[in-house]
Amino acid sequence: MSQHRSLKGASKIAAKRNVLKRFERVEVLKKRGQFKDGDKVIGLRKTKPDV
Repeated sequence: MSQHRSLKGASKIAAKRNVLKRFERVEVLKKRGQFKDGDKVIGLRKTKPDV
């Protein structure tokens, strides 16, 4: 019996993520110069992942 395509392993999935984790958002903002060490990590600006 074959396995349904939605149940295949996560290693096969290579979709682009739209939502970043907080540490990823901080890294993106640091690269852009919009975040400095010591700034609050609560209420960060919206960011789109770099392509």
